[in-house]
Amino acid sequence: MQRLITIAVNRYMLYFLLTTLLYSPKSFSDERTSAQIIQGIDGQRLNRIETAVQTAMEQGDIPGAVVLIIKDSRTVYKKAFGFAQIVPKKEVMTTDRIFDMASVTKPVATATSIMILTEQGKLRLTDRVSKYVDHFSRFRNPDSTYASESRIWHLLTHTSGLPPYTDVKKAAATLGDPCSTADLVTYIAELPKLNAPGEAYHYSCLGYITLNYIIEKVSGKNVSEFAGKNIFTPLGMKYTCFVPDSSLLPLCVPTEVIDGSALRGVVHDPLARLQGGISGNAGLFSTAEDLGRYARMMLNNGTLDDVSILSPVSIQRMTQIARTPCDAARGYGWVVKRGQSWVGGDLLPDGGYGHTGYTGTSLWIDPSTQTAIIILSNRVHPQDDGETDSLRSAIANIVAGALMKL
Repeated sequence: MQRLITIAVNRYMLYFLLTTLLYSPKSFSDERTSAQIIQGIDGQRLNRIETAVQTAMEQGDIPGAVVLIIKDSRTVYKKAFGFAQIVPKKEVMTTDRIFDMASVTKPVATATSIMILTEQGKLRLTDRVSKYVDHFSRFRNPDSTYASESRIWHLLTHTSGLPPYTDVKKAAATLGDPCSTADLVTYIAELPKLNAPGEAYHYSCLGYITLNYIIEKVSGKNVSEFAGKNIFTPLGMKYTCFVPDSSLLPLCVPTEVIDGSALRGVVHDPLARLQGGISGNAGLFSTAEDLGRYARMMLNNGTLDDVSILSPVSIQRMTQIARTPCDAARGYGWVVKRGQSWVGGDLLPDGGYGHTGYTGTSLWIDPSTQTAIIILSNRVHPQDDGETDSLRSAIANIVAGALMKL
């Protein structure tokens, strides 16, 4: 009997040893555990993001950042680095911080609102801008004839002929500080255009300020009110807003120090600030988690948690490169990847889309790999001298290198 017991025990031990050798994650040559490969993306490789962010902080480009990566609708990486503030005293960065999104406002709030209004039949992207904005001047050709009129879609793609920006002090002296969006748009409308519609690409904040005015004229609500009701509240983006109220200020990441104090919960962009913080070109505040909800909606063809924001057809149209003589790599609100990209990196497929913000924010969405990359930093704190394009490209390449399947 003892011998039979001994044989049985030995067989069990041999079976256990063979099973361990054959099926233990440690037996694989790269020693990755199943928990480290989630949703077809390698968690160990994603950890290279930490080195990239640390390098940017050591170089003095940013005091801190929050990075969130989505794959197949799941968050596979979320981490805070460094400091939210370094002057007048240091505040440690946390993942729930609220950032001044700067120009990420353009696609997430303004362009999305325009597309919703188009779906509702309240405007057409081919409508003349002058239908909504009186005295919107036309480009004067060298032979003194006038070019065709700009359309709404030209504003969305930065091909309307409007200049990139305008002198804020001069505008304030003429219009007052603060001034209404209506007065500022009238001022913008009369500015000389740089080219005929579609003939040249000039990244223009003025075009998106004009789009906010069109949103308000058509819907009766400015971009803050319209986007809040039709995008942010339905998606459960709880901390996304224009002009954060006092209860949110402790979470807001300060930006540039101006006149001895850092802007906190006050938009950094001067033209948005001139309008009291609500503008089509900048002014949105948000968190990484909230932007993740927006990105999931876009990746899921306009729907999240059974809430529909846009139709799949609108998403497709919004994120395709618009055909223009100048051939700019622009969709309706988005930068669309065609080759290398300073925000989408070198390796991710063409057709992905995203946008950056002057303050150091960015959002990149890639439908073909079902990934989204959210990088929120405060590169303008305390002084406007940080650089983040290198970091954006590096993180995009790290995410591409971590993809285990297409």
